[in-house]
Amino acid sequence: MLFLHKKEPNLQESFSHYSKLCHLNSNDGTSILAFGAGSSLRINEGPTLEKINAFIKEHDGSYVFSLLSYDIKNEIEKLNSNNSDDVCFPLALLWRPEVVVSIKHSNIKYLQGKESQDHQFLFEYFKDNAVVPEINETVKFQAKTPEKSYLSTVNHLKGHIQRGDIYEVNYCQEFISYNTEIKDIIGTYLNLNKKTKAPFASLFCFDEFIVFSCSPERFIKRNGQELITQPIKGTSRRGKNEIEDKLLLNNLKNDPKERAENIMIVDLMRNDLSKLACKGTVNVDELCEIYSFETVHQMISTVSCQLKKECSFVDILKATFPMGSMTGAPKIRAMELIEQYEDFRRGIYSGTIGCIAPNGDFDFNVVIRTMVHNRERKTLSCAVGSAITIKSDAQKEYEECQIKIKKMIDVFKH
Repeated sequence: MLFLHKKEPNLQESFSHYSKLCHLNSNDGTSILAFGAGSSLRINEGPTLEKINAFIKEHDGSYVFSLLSYDIKNEIEKLNSNNSDDVCFPLALLWRPEVVVSIKHSNIKYLQGKESQDHQFLFEYFKDNAVVPEINETVKFQAKTPEKSYLSTVNHLKGHIQRGDIYEVNYCQEFISYNTEIKDIIGTYLNLNKKTKAPFASLFCFDEFIVFSCSPERFIKRNGQELITQPIKGTSRRGKNEIEDKLLLNNLKNDPKERAENIMIVDLMRNDLSKLACKGTVNVDELCEIYSFETVHQMISTVSCQLKKECSFVDILKATFPMGSMTGAPKIRAMELIEQYEDFRRGIYSGTIGCIAPNGDFDFNVVIRTMVHNRERKTLSCAVGSAITIKSDAQKEYEECQIKIKKMIDVFKH
């Protein structure tokens, strides 16, 4: 199995039946690891939401892991996705794993499935102090969108803003590598995670698909009857020293453009949550707070509400998906323009990865800072984007995307 390192070839036979694996890593010493066949569902066509709901009900009382594509939007609203697709990611993947464990530093606790000594070798890769191997793979990415086309599109989108069609739109581009095989899956993931240490990182292996996510953003979390969302708008690199770092942080905190972007999405998310909330419970807990991560500062807001008792997971998806930080505002018109101006199908990018617990609580990320590999098609995709507002400078937006993509693809040799 290509997950394993050559120094332990005897493990290959033991691991060969784990074609499905997920590691959800908070990068605070805690994570959840799932593996084993279990029961799964692959959805390539609708009715997606009905199938998701049925699978969750069928496995009530178990852990269910999910990857949900951005293109589920087409069932929530009257939209379509006709752009080119080199990854061919399904609309949704759902999985009730055979084994689920929680990892707290070096302590392993079984949450689902039977304990076995045969699993011990696997835990070593995902413990807090796991050895991160050197990656010697060469991968060459190419931008699908030429710089000239990107700059022109940003200015066209600003024209739509000027006319009042939208206030803000998240415009993305795809970087793609063809004829690509990644031999060391876990090594690649560990190296990406070491660079970013993002709070919603994940590795998801499901048949031919490998998703490496270094996401810093939470989409939505349920804890009992409380629902929270934490949109990110506003990014700055970390400084080379403490003085520069503080300067960059303060510049981001006080940047009127970044604050305006964030506040627009907060308003959108307040509106989304109001469809699910008990009257008077929608609250902005944090507005434009700055969180510092390994490679970037981020401007994050927190919006919460108390759910009506009858709200199901699918009800919550219908009200909130896709997340406003990856669309723009107003949401439907922004998504129409995204489809018109982007030149790739987003698929799992701008979608979400997460886990539903046996009691119905869940936590899902926003799929950004993510690479997606289709091993059968030998394609590796990494998309990046930024929020376009009336104050956006096309060249600066282009340069921001170049910085974002570089932080991901530098894990490989070029």
